[in-house]
Amino acid sequence: MVLLPKLAGPVCVLLLLSGCGLFTSEPGPGDALGDFLSKVASGDTLGAAELTDDPASAKDLLDKVRGALGATGLTTSVDAVGDQSGATAPAEATLEWQLPNEHRWKYRTTVELRREADDWKVHWAPSVVHPKLGAQQSLGFAEARPALAPVLDRDGTALMSPETVVSVLLSPKEAGDLNAVATALAGALSRFDGKITAKTVADGAAAVPEGQSYLVAALRDADYQSVKPAIYELPGVRFTSQVSLLAPSRDYGSQVLPAIRKSVEDTVAGEAGFRVYTANSSGQEVETLFDQQPEPAHAVPTTLSRRMQDAAEDALEPIAQPAMLVALKVGTGEVLAVAQNGPADEQGAIALTGQFPPGSTFKIVTAAAAMASGKANADSPLPCPARTTVDGRRIVPNDKEFDKGAVPLRTAFAFSCNTTFAQLAAELPAAALTEQAASFGLGVDFEIPAITTITGSVPEASDVVERAEDGFGQGKVVASPFGMALVAATAAGGAMPTPTLMREQATKADRQPPAPSTAVLEPLRAMMREVVESGTATQLRDLGDVRGKTGTAQYGDGVNSHGWFVGYRGDVAFATLLLGANASTPAVDATGRFLRATG
Repeated sequence: MVLLPKLAGPVCVLLLLSGCGLFTSEPGPGDALGDFLSKVASGDTLGAAELTDDPASAKDLLDKVRGALGATGLTTSVDAVGDQSGATAPAEATLEWQLPNEHRWKYRTTVELRREADDWKVHWAPSVVHPKLGAQQSLGFAEARPALAPVLDRDGTALMSPETVVSVLLSPKEAGDLNAVATALAGALSRFDGKITAKTVADGAAAVPEGQSYLVAALRDADYQSVKPAIYELPGVRFTSQVSLLAPSRDYGSQVLPAIRKSVEDTVAGEAGFRVYTANSSGQEVETLFDQQPEPAHAVPTTLSRRMQDAAEDALEPIAQPAMLVALKVGTGEVLAVAQNGPADEQGAIALTGQFPPGSTFKIVTAAAAMASGKANADSPLPCPARTTVDGRRIVPNDKEFDKGAVPLRTAFAFSCNTTFAQLAAELPAAALTEQAASFGLGVDFEIPAITTITGSVPEASDVVERAEDGFGQGKVVASPFGMALVAATAAGGAMPTPTLMREQATKADRQPPAPSTAVLEPLRAMMREVVESGTATQLRDLGDVRGKTGTAQYGDGVNSHGWFVGYRGDVAFATLLLGANASTPAVDATGRFLRATG
C-alpha cells in the first residue's frame, strides 16, 4: 500500500481545458478525515461519530476515551492519504492529547476511509483512536507522583520528610447519635490534641453545611494506626489520606517550618509522570501504551541547624510563660534556630515579628552611640546612682535601686545601670540612637524567602526624657528577638549581616547601613564579656567565651516586666525572651541550657 501526501487544496480534475477554474472534485478522504478529527478535538463526539460507518460504536468509544483520559484538549493533523482511486483509501494521522496537569501524549494512527456513494466515511474500528486499541477495550490514564523531596538543615539532616497524613472526617447526617460519636472520637483523639473534646467535635460537626463533613483531626499514619480500632467503625466517620511534609513532631519549629513548607510546596513536588494504557471491559489494565516516569525534586536546603533547633526547643520546653529563642550565624546572618514554646505559639510568630521593649539589652546600642559620639569610653568614670532625674521631670531608678557610685562605663554596662544610660542618652543628639541602632540592624526591613520578620523600631527622640527612656530600652524603642539576635550578630561580626533561611534564595534588605566602627566594637565586646564574668549573667561563666547583655523591660502599667538575654558565643548569636518573667535570670538560664546542649 502506497501512501501519498495529503493535498493542500481541492484536487483539480483536468478535462479539455487546462487549469482548475471551471471544475473541481468532491471532498476527498483527506477532507473527511480532517473533519472527523476536528470534531473529535472539539469534543463533538456525536458529530464525529456521524462521519463514520458505525456511528453508535464510534460515539460510545470516543466518549469513554475522553472521560477515561480526563482530556483537556486534543490537537490533530492528517499526515498522509494513500491511493484514493478505489472504494477505500488509507490515511495516517497524528493525535496529541492534552491530559490533566499539563501532561501531553502524542502518537500516530492509521485510518481507513471508505467511499459511500459520493461521500467518504471513516471506517470505524477501535484502532482509529489508537493502533493498539482492540475490541471491547478503552484507554486508561494514571498519574504517578514522585515522593516529596525533604527539607534539610545545613548539615543535610531532614527537618521535614514526607509522611502519610490521615484525615478523620465526621458526617453529622450519617452519625446517628452525634454526641455519642463525638464522645468516642474525643476519647481516642484528645491525646494528640488537647483541644479536641466531645463538645468541640459535636459543635463543629453541627456547624458544617448540609452534605459536608467536619474535619476532626489530621493524624500521622502511625498515630492513626494506634487509634484505628477505636474509631474505624464509628457511624458517620470516614477517612482520607495524603502525603505531606512533616516535622519530627507536631509543634517542632512551629513558627518557621510550616512557613517553609508553604513556600516550597511546588518545588518539593517534583514533576509527576503518567501512564496511558488499554483497559478491558472490566476496567482492568491490558497493555501500557505510554509511560513517562516521574522526576523527583531535589531536596530543599536551609540554613537551619537541626541540632540547634532541638537544643532551643528543649531549652524552652519547661518554661510556663511565653518564651522564644532565635539563633543566627555570626558573619553570614544565616538563621540557625527559631524556637517558641506552646504559650508563645498562641500569640503567633512573635520570635520573628513581635515588638517588645528590649529593656537593658538595648544598652548595647546606647553604649556604642555614646562611645561613637565621644561622650564616654569604656573606662570613663560615670555616676551610677540608685535614682536619677532627667530634665527635672522623670525619675529613673536602677533595678531594686542599687547604687554603684562612680564606675567605668564597662562596669555600668555589666551591672546594667539604668541611671547611667539614661543620662548618656539624654546628652546625645535626637537621631543618635536611631542611626546607631540601624548600624546594628534594628529598623532595617528584610524580605527573607519563606518567613516574615520585623527587626524593630527606634524612632528619633527630640524630647530629652523620651531619649533617656530609650537609652535603657524603654520609651518608644521596640524589637523582636530576631532583631536583637541581629544586634548581637553585628556586635560579634563587625557589620550587619543580611539574614538568610533558604540556601538557594537570596534575601533583600531595604538598606545596608554603615557598620559600627572598630573603635566602638572592640570595647563593646569586652563589656559584653564582663556581663558574664562579673555582671548579671555569671551563671554562664563555665560555658566558654560567652558574651551578652541581660535586660528586663516593663510593659503595660509597669508592674510586670519581660526578661531578656542576648549575646553570642563563637559564631552563634542569640536572643532569648521570656514574657512576663519579671527578671532576666530565667532568660539567662534558658540560654545556658541551649548553649550547654550545643557544645
